[in-house]
Amino acid sequence: MSYAAPLPARGTFAAWRAAARRAISHRIAPDEIDWAGGGGLFAAAPLPAAPGPHVAHVPESFVKLAGSVIWHSAPERFALLYQALWRLDAGETQALSQADPLGRRLNLMAKAVGRDIHKMHAFVRFRELPGPGPRRSFAAWFEPEHNTLEPGSSFFARRFADMDWLIATPGLTARFEAGQLSFGPGGARPDLPEDASEALWATYFANIFNPARIKLSMMRSEMPKKYWRNLPETRLIPEMLKDAEARVARMQAAGASPARPGAAPVSTRYRAAMPAAPEVPQSLTEAREAARHCRRCALCEAATQTVFGRGAPDAGLMIVGEQPGDREDLEGEPFIGPAGALLRGLLQEAGGAPESVWLTNAVKHFKFTPRGKRRLHQAPDRGEVIACRWWLGLELQHLRPRLTLALGATAAFALTGRDAPLAPRRGTVETGLHGGPVLLSWHPAHALRAPTPQQQAQIRADLRADLALALRMAEPDPA
Repeated sequence: MSYAAPLPARGTFAAWRAAARRAISHRIAPDEIDWAGGGGLFAAAPLPAAPGPHVAHVPESFVKLAGSVIWHSAPERFALLYQALWRLDAGETQALSQADPLGRRLNLMAKAVGRDIHKMHAFVRFRELPGPGPRRSFAAWFEPEHNTLEPGSSFFARRFADMDWLIATPGLTARFEAGQLSFGPGGARPDLPEDASEALWATYFANIFNPARIKLSMMRSEMPKKYWRNLPETRLIPEMLKDAEARVARMQAAGASPARPGAAPVSTRYRAAMPAAPEVPQSLTEAREAARHCRRCALCEAATQTVFGRGAPDAGLMIVGEQPGDREDLEGEPFIGPAGALLRGLLQEAGGAPESVWLTNAVKHFKFTPRGKRRLHQAPDRGEVIACRWWLGLELQHLRPRLTLALGATAAFALTGRDAPLAPRRGTVETGLHGGPVLLSWHPAHALRAPTPQQQAQIRADLRADLALALRMAEPDPA
């Protein structure tokens, strides 16, 4: 028997999840479901209305992966996810592995969706609409590669909560009015009015364009050409590129003119207020300044600021956690929240001083889920950890610690490249990707979240012992 499971264009993830739960509860095999809706000469039956006796158990990582893949544009995404669900329920834990063809395909689809959402956040251009109301109104047209308007709109709702706006796409329209976000059908590109701010932006873009620094391949990788037609500034690029060589020649011929008296102090103050980020920082100070401009992953979009490492620049011990928390994100200092207070206390009990070590995190931006006025911690994913290795590598390069202490599974993966379970590795030393020794231990937050006082006490004791061992191993060799 075959079944039809048509899904709506809005609320797709919730609808698929409910349908998949009902299907697998009746043990309906993947090849018996038509997720496109059935039809034809031999019409398929709808899924059973009531749940069946079987209860499927899958890891939380699958739910998270499905929550991204579901927005991909590939029609087969629903069937692929149900295949993975079926295999996981059968005990095939490798179904989500990168080594498995199905797992690799799903992970690539999730990555493509994440990129598409990031590009939407970067390349949507609003135009102001005339209106008599007290709230300003804006509209934009965007052509995403995938069905990413629904999951990507919450960013605009948070960022532009004090105004009304509309984002139209071919498949869906998001509308934010009086603080309420809703979705409607998509369609053709609307006729949006000219906006005076676009002319101002184009003038600014043309004046900051430096033909001597243009790298076309890098520019296209960050701003793919398919987005150009909806960006007002890109209309200027062909003309500016056509004249680039001549402009560079004129700049070279003009050479440097002598600075007027008093210009040096002014330029010094200007550079101090607006530091430029070097491509390869040559010191910890330069790395910290460069990290303020980091856009290596999408976490920078919602976080308050980059939280770089702090401590003694000649520290023999570097301690690496997972990511900043809510308080760290607001104040720009690592390990100052509840987990940081526990770590600093245990470090002192072990005979060390917090100011004598280097405290940092594998990921430098706070990843969270908003819940009312609160921001709830979310663990960074594999791609975000890998993207942030650049900054961790700079810290290791300039500090050259005698030992690095990894707190938790995320830091262990960032430093060693291994994502094996942490419990059997805790208290052992492995060789890091940088070639140096890495001691593995619990994250202090693990003690705070443990369900019983006995477990909390054991985790604290383990972490205190690991800190004492780390301090001994990080001591300089006797002369």
